[in-house]
Amino acid sequence: MKIAIASGKGGTGKTTVSTNLAFFLCEVNDNVVYLDCDVEEPNGHLFLNPVLSEKIVSSIPVPVVDESKCDICGECVRFCEYKALVRLGKTVMVFPELCHGCGGCTLVCPQHAIQEQPREIGFVESGNSGKIGFVHGRLNIGEAMSPPLIRGVLRQIHSDGVNIIDAPPGTSCPVIASIRDVDFVVLVTEPTPFGLNDLGLALDMVRELGVPHGVVVNRAEEDNRDAENFCEKKQVEILTKIPDDRRIAECYSKGGMILKDVPDVRKNFEELWNAIRKRVKE
Repeated sequence: MKIAIASGKGGTGKTTVSTNLAFFLCEVNDNVVYLDCDVEEPNGHLFLNPVLSEKIVSSIPVPVVDESKCDICGECVRFCEYKALVRLGKTVMVFPELCHGCGGCTLVCPQHAIQEQPREIGFVESGNSGKIGFVHGRLNIGEAMSPPLIRGVLRQIHSDGVNIIDAPPGTSCPVIASIRDVDFVVLVTEPTPFGLNDLGLALDMVRELGVPHGVVVNRAEEDNRDAENFCEKKQVEILTKIPDDRRIAECYSKGGMILKDVPDVRKNFEELWNAIRKRVKE
């Protein structure tokens, strides 16, 4: 099973939910893997404290033009929608940072003047946090494109276990790369105007992708029904509501696991897991 934890905005508690769900599941399932796909700013390791044992460099193929063969026809420039190749006078310049590594320029070049070479964009590290398998990616500073590295993280998915995918925040390409092939998406929100506005954007995204989904309301207040009213209007199920509790805030601000330090929340993660299993079986 592949479960993605996502959110329309940052700061809603997505990593808190994903790391603690992995921690909860490792007690009831022998094969649980946590995959941090927020490769621009991974922070799941701050909570799970894994022992990392493997590092794999991630790269994308970028074009190299052989000027002795190139006749400046411009076919590669016309093909590239990302402007990674530009014709300047009697030469074709390559901007590697803009290249998506699709390889199309090598196919359309009539003179076969373009070859590809790998360009490192980051790395994937893996290991264990107790019984939990741990994988995260780290994008090199200054890199513009994270989806290729995210795909490298997702190649570490275990086919015979429960995979918890901590997706990047927002609704752009990195999020779609993280969640498009999962079995279920948990959208974490907070009962604030900004949180609910961005939850609406995230709902549009997962519905466009056709992925089963539900909502976790974090920092829920007893006298605030804004999230409930919003979800009723959008016809989306609230899987659980994690209370606005100072003990929880103090725990995760220190990098602790709330399931250890605030035992009251165990019922929330039981409720969340049971709701996910029911929805996936449907």
